[in-house]
Amino acid sequence: MSDAVLGSIPVTASEKLESPARRALRRLLRRKGAVVGLVVIAMFIVLAVFAPLLSPYDPIATSWTLVRKPPSMQHWFGTDDLGRDIFGRVIYGARASLTAGVISVGIALLIGVPLGLLSGYRGGFIDALISRITDAMLACPFLILAIALAAFLGPSLGNAMIAIGISTTPRFVRLTRGQVMSVKVEDYIEAARAMGNPRWRIALFHILPNIMPALLVQATLSIAAAIIAEAALSFLGLGQQPPEPSWGSMLNAAQRFLSNAPWMALWPGLAIFLVVLSFNLVGDGMHDALDPRER
Repeated sequence: MSDAVLGSIPVTASEKLESPARRALRRLLRRKGAVVGLVVIAMFIVLAVFAPLLSPYDPIATSWTLVRKPPSMQHWFGTDDLGRDIFGRVIYGARASLTAGVISVGIALLIGVPLGLLSGYRGGFIDALISRITDAMLACPFLILAIALAAFLGPSLGNAMIAIGISTTPRFVRLTRGQVMSVKVEDYIEAARAMGNPRWRIALFHILPNIMPALLVQATLSIAAAIIAEAALSFLGLGQQPPEPSWGSMLNAAQRFLSNAPWMALWPGLAIFLVVLSFNLVGDGMHDALDPRER
């Protein structure tokens, strides 16, 4: 028989021989929303990387003769209250937002995953201690905690990324702990333990690879939250410092001119909306693609 049946859906022999990564990628590309999100994210990455080549003007160069000019052929997105080209500032602002999103989540992964792995696998006093600290941090709203940490560390993009990363860490600790506690009772973990594998090897080579799909989905969704947090911190003056462009600081400058220069708020706000929506679409698509029940 050339077909096997899992539940009520036939699975061909070629699909059975397909690697898990290729299978997940194929499922992801079947979802139109995720594909659109990937395209938009790739577009913003290209804009951020090649900003010096794509921006027609210096993003921090001011001109008092071009103050709050509407969109035109010379300035596609118009100019701001200091005569700076908004198109160039939006492109350069993508660097700050994407960098903050990726690095903040990277910090959270580096701290949260080992702590969650240790807590879920060892249990006992270590689990209780890490869980209580995590609960205490989760009791404080994410953005409030990020603002407090950024204010304590000082206003800069680097400190904002550290503050967002630390504030995101409890989510990964809780998720990793729950996944580890679910996986460590499986038969193959018991078999690995019976074969004499040390605890660290079981945790790193048997448990961690099997909880990575859930962590990848959470990381993708957390990048979207981190981008919003960076914009909020920059809006409050705790993130990227002027005159360097940031979508949040651009919105802060635009709030005084919403009636007579709405384009100042339109473009950075639209950029935040598109990037955050795209990461959420990709995260939802990855959740479906990596879920074995979707097969």
